Amino acid sequence: MRIIEHLYNALRNAAVHNKEVQIAPVCILWPDHDRQWEAVIPVLQTELPELLVLGNYDPDNRTGPAIWLRCIMAGKIAEMGLPSNSIPIIYLPGVSRQDLRAVESCPDHLKPLVELQFRGIIWSQVNAKDWTILAYLKSDQGGLGFDVAQDNATKNAMQSALSRLLDEEIDSLKGKHLDKNYFNTLLTGGDPVRDLLFWLDQGDTFRLSRSENEWNAFVEVCKSHFAFNPATEGVLCGAAKLASGEGSWKTVWERFCEAPKRYPNLPVQIRKCKPPVFDLFADAASAGSWPQWNERQEEALRQTLVSLGNLPVHKARTKILELEQQHGARRNLVWSELGEAPLARAMEHLAVMAYVTTTSLAAGTVDDLADGYCSSGWKVDDAVLHALMPVEMDVDYEAVATAIRSIYLPWAEESARHLQKIWVSGKHDLPEKKTAGNECVLFVDGLRFDCAKRLAGMLEKQGFRVEEKAYWAALPSLTGTGKPAVAPISKTSDRIKEEPEGNNFEIVSTYQLRKAVEDAGYAIPEKNSAASSDSFVNNSIWLEFGNIDYEGHGKGWMLAKNIDGLLAEIAGIITSLMAAGRESIRVVTDHGWLLLPKGLPKIDLPIVLVENKWGRCATLKIGASSDERLYPWYWNPNQYFALAEGISCYKKGEEFAHGGLSLQECMNLQVTISQKDCEELSGSVEITDIVWKGFRCTAAVDGITTALFLDIRTQAGNPSSSVVVGIKPFNDNGTASVIVESEELGGHDAVLVLLDETGSLAAQISTIIGGKKSD
Repeated sequence: MRIIEHLYNALRNAAVHNKEVQIAPVCILWPDHDRQWEAVIPVLQTELPELLVLGNYDPDNRTGPAIWLRCIMAGKIAEMGLPSNSIPIIYLPGVSRQDLRAVESCPDHLKPLVELQFRGIIWSQVNAKDWTILAYLKSDQGGLGFDVAQDNATKNAMQSALSRLLDEEIDSLKGKHLDKNYFNTLLTGGDPVRDLLFWLDQGDTFRLSRSENEWNAFVEVCKSHFAFNPATEGVLCGAAKLASGEGSWKTVWERFCEAPKRYPNLPVQIRKCKPPVFDLFADAASAGSWPQWNERQEEALRQTLVSLGNLPVHKARTKILELEQQHGARRNLVWSELGEAPLARAMEHLAVMAYVTTTSLAAGTVDDLADGYCSSGWKVDDAVLHALMPVEMDVDYEAVATAIRSIYLPWAEESARHLQKIWVSGKHDLPEKKTAGNECVLFVDGLRFDCAKRLAGMLEKQGFRVEEKAYWAALPSLTGTGKPAVAPISKTSDRIKEEPEGNNFEIVSTYQLRKAVEDAGYAIPEKNSAASSDSFVNNSIWLEFGNIDYEGHGKGWMLAKNIDGLLAEIAGIITSLMAAGRESIRVVTDHGWLLLPKGLPKIDLPIVLVENKWGRCATLKIGASSDERLYPWYWNPNQYFALAEGISCYKKGEEFAHGGLSLQECMNLQVTISQKDCEELSGSVEITDIVWKGFRCTAAVDGITTALFLDIRTQAGNPSSSVVVGIKPFNDNGTASVIVESEELGGHDAVLVLLDETGSLAAQISTIIGGKKSD
């Protein structure tokens, strides 16, 4: 029960009487000499329609002079009729019980009510004194029996916080000592750390949004909890204390770090403060709360990365690994989450690139190269894309691009030249083509090996079984050649031509390819979303997604920033198809690509020798003499074309290109997705409790046998729909807590999910953010 409900009952129960010996009182008089209850009377009137107030004439608020009140009680004012079977309660602000008893000296405005004390009843304490707020909270005879401090500061805070206090649950206050700190904290919303952060972030705007009572309570809470006076010391002093993180301010700093984007102006305020002087050996633990220190670290890292272009490859690798040791800890700072440490974030992936490239792929047979690339070499390409993702400013791009080129270019060049030297014509190992059954094939144009691995990881985290199979692309590594090669059509189809068409090396036009696929028994939905409809679920279908290759040619290195979104879109298509009842989906591609920031090396091929030319391949004119090595075309071994050596390009400044012979362009990965069997699913885990405190959610579980993680999503199977600041692991006691980043989501439906170590769903349950619907 809430305090306000107890108050309703106490007021109405004042009229309880013994009908055998008493008549019912005509009213209940509520004297309040110090006007302590006056501020909450409008709130009480919403549930007590019989509550009338002595005061100036204001019928809309059931307030008026004594004569008017007597007329209402007599039923003479029809529009102010009282509820039937109710006894009027008359609140008397500024009037004490003694004022009513002193009949001769009673003020004239009160005299019409004096006789009501004899026909009615006065709501008062057992000692006949008026009910003060303190007495009502403290007394165990008609009151609540709480443990309440009695100093003046507590009384003042109690008075200010009365409207909030009435909404508190009685059981939650039993056994607590209620003092000025409790009441001030209650008035400020019950979360002094949050309020302090909002004040530091908003300054005067925060002050103006609070009433005088709320602001004074906030000041008192800050003085009590943080030894800080906002009214006299100001925002910048508070920002400096926040960055220093000493004493009770450590908790404030930790809260800021949990959801820094809620307080966008706070970093600006801290930058206005003068940080301590840090020596050369200062680390993230001692200096990381100051953005100025982080900025100096970023600038030093930027200069060092740019200098890598002047170092031999082996020294550049060593230096990158050293830089990762120096700067890696900064990724755990709040500045990294706010996007202010892009180079520190890039270092994690540059270090992977440096480590993996210590093993050269330029040795052994074609199969040896394939094995080396499939086991670890692809991680270098993946690291290049990840290193470019956090880059925003030109100076940071210059630094990261220089570091990548210092290591990646010679490594990729070396492996490509060796592959071209030992290449065995006809080495393709293309995916097996099914000619019957209920098969779903999703063709993704330009799904490079590392991107396919990333996609597989996304799908595994969603709980699907994923199988992988590597294969070589058809040469040249262009869509016109590779797409028909992986399509479910026969190489002897009547629709296949024997001559490449134009400079795309197309064996069949788009229209003819579509017809050939349909001839093979595959339906082709007009849109991917239509593929999940009932009319297609039981048919073999062919779907296409071509945005990766398109984005690469259009945006160059910027593809790295968009690749996760494109892969998530593909994963969404697959999820929809599986939800519609597909048993499995096979994802295939035509080719990969080379991506090198600031451009691939340029190689000359005189235009007079060329019939058609792409960035990495060309057909020579009949009778033309050239030193270029020629390769047979996949569709007709009597047709030959030239490929650029190493990872060079026939066009200047190309950052994204394909068509040649390299591991990145020609080592493809088929991904097959299916539902897991029952025995493969996670063991039984029961969610036993969910507790919301504001926007912090704590969950408890039983049945933990392996590591589990807590997340809250708007869509259970979609990791990108997560609404929390960060996914958290469960403790040994079976509990974990996460914080919802946006307060605007309060009251929205969501799903609390448990994830295993692979990111797969182990359990889920519906919840409401904040614990209840917002009004």
